[in-house]
Amino acid sequence: MNDNKVVIVGTGFVGMSYAYALVNQGAVEELSLIDIDRNKAEGEAMDLNHGLVFAPRKMSIKAGDYSECKNAALVVITAGVNQKEGETRIDLLNRNASIMKSVVSQVMASGFDGIILVASNPVDILTYVAWKESGLPSSRVIGSGTLLDTARLRYEVSRQISINVRNIHAYILGEHGDSEFVCWSNAYVGAKPIKDVIESMEEITFEDLDKIYLNVKNAAYEIIKRKKATYYAVGMALVRITQAILNNENRIIPISVYNGGVYDCDHDVYIGLPAVINRDGVHHVVKLKLDDQENVKLKASSKILRDNLDNMSF
Repeated sequence: MNDNKVVIVGTGFVGMSYAYALVNQGAVEELSLIDIDRNKAEGEAMDLNHGLVFAPRKMSIKAGDYSECKNAALVVITAGVNQKEGETRIDLLNRNASIMKSVVSQVMASGFDGIILVASNPVDILTYVAWKESGLPSSRVIGSGTLLDTARLRYEVSRQISINVRNIHAYILGEHGDSEFVCWSNAYVGAKPIKDVIESMEEITFEDLDKIYLNVKNAAYEIIKRKKATYYAVGMALVRITQAILNNENRIIPISVYNGGVYDCDHDVYIGLPAVINRDGVHHVVKLKLDDQENVKLKASSKILRDNLDNMSF
């Protein structure tokens, strides 16, 4: 295995925003691009290679087929389709599940034995499908989950109180979707609980917390309304996960992970939870002490995911 090789399956907006961020941050030594449209993948590889003179490190970038996965440390799947007119959400789920099964089966047929990171939406459900199809341990199949939502949350809090975003420690948990929620009971500014911050600062009130949550939950809709898709921030989020894995960081990141009974909600789902990530994938899921309301929200979110899985025909 090449410990610094990443394969991207899907060269659409998200896949290439991720690739571009990898190159600019010098995050990997070897990068291979796979797409059903081989010409598209080749063109993207050419374009990235032409910028290597400005990159912080030497890299090998090329288009390839699924044989590239054999010695990769990480395969990142961004492939999928958008909803068609007249198509239900379950129809879309079934179509994308079929695509995910096909992609993962070809990845595994190469002899791949690394970590799979899923970014295709709906990410929690498709990560579950990828896990089932791969036969890998759940610790080595993860999704981007609520990392982007968490980044949006920290940005909104930072903007509200004029404190650097890196000093905001808070998580969005649950489904990467409408049932996600903020874990305010474990939100901190520096080492100070958010509730104490509210009591000591004029810039933020308890009412502002609801506004911040709505801004975060609706962010994707607002961006899509203006520019049709979101991709830059999620590309950077995927790099953050990649670095945590390849650099063996033991970093806590809110991603889509298999619950497996860690939290008191549906056990057999992938859902956004904080987890310690390193070279082996998920070292462990971090068990936060949620308040009663948050426990209810997590159970409701996991039920939505479980119900969707039960209604699918994958």
